[in-house]
Amino acid sequence: MKIQGSKILVIGGAGFIGSHVVAELLKTDVAEVVIYDNFARGKRSHITPYLKDPRCRLYANGGDVRETDLLDDAMRGMDGVIHLAAMWLLHCKDFPRTAFHVNIEGTFNVLEACVKNNIKRLVYSSSASVYGDAVEVPMTEAHPFKNRNFYGATKIAGEAMCRAYGDRYGLSYVGLRYMNVYGPHQDQTAAYTGVIPIMLNKIDVNESPVINGDGSQAYDFITVEDVARSNVLALQSDVTDEFYNVGSGVQTSIKQLCDLILELKKSDLKVTYKPYSADDARRMVQNRIGCPKKAEADLGFVYKESLREGLLKLIAWRESNMAEPSKP
Repeated sequence: MKIQGSKILVIGGAGFIGSHVVAELLKTDVAEVVIYDNFARGKRSHITPYLKDPRCRLYANGGDVRETDLLDDAMRGMDGVIHLAAMWLLHCKDFPRTAFHVNIEGTFNVLEACVKNNIKRLVYSSSASVYGDAVEVPMTEAHPFKNRNFYGATKIAGEAMCRAYGDRYGLSYVGLRYMNVYGPHQDQTAAYTGVIPIMLNKIDVNESPVINGDGSQAYDFITVEDVARSNVLALQSDVTDEFYNVGSGVQTSIKQLCDLILELKKSDLKVTYKPYSADDARRMVQNRIGCPKKAEADLGFVYKESLREGLLKLIAWRESNMAEPSKP
């Protein structure tokens, strides 16, 4: 899709990833960026700087993917849609019915509104959770779906609905399967936060970071700024009816991650290892590293920031934006 002079609706645009997508869009020559968000996870402070740009506005003081009339109204006159709104993994585990209404029914509502309003291009945020534990490393986009959790199930459903809408109505879309995303604007204190904020919170109150198991479980960490770039590249691309891994392709174990964080924080704390609980052992994904070759070939996406660089940026952001360390 040609982005010059276009109008883009960012659903979930005040969230962790969404706010960075808005920032990335405003670096281009778009005509308008509209933020649609119910602020369940997003924050107004994330988007305040961008609303100063005359091309950027917040839709009707918010918006929810379950409100079909608002969603339809927000899409009128838009050229492209980037759909990032979703409940997160552990939240889905605890509230599966709400996860169904937000992640599955909400995505159906987005697709329906896209067709009704003749949207030229949809970028759908999926997740590497669709893969489950690795059969092979790195995981290509052809890796089988071995997911066993509610969150991954909602993302598989979203992908299937995108494909069905593309086939039935000719909706042009691309889906992005994010690896482990981290960086500024990620919730640093909530019960459903990620592994990196949890470790940093422990270190900031001088407590030893805790690793479940032996720390050999390995993942693919990608900065939120790189993920935001992937969304804009996907929006501009001519490919359709495809899904792409968005990651670095670099394998990092949890032990390596923790050692690096301790080094960057100049901390002499020792890591505490504890065995998995029965529930954790059952649902734990041991390895998830994505192959980045398809995204590079088709979208031109290559990650820019190393884990060290991304962590330094996150630590600096925390020091500037968190008044005091949070007790884990």
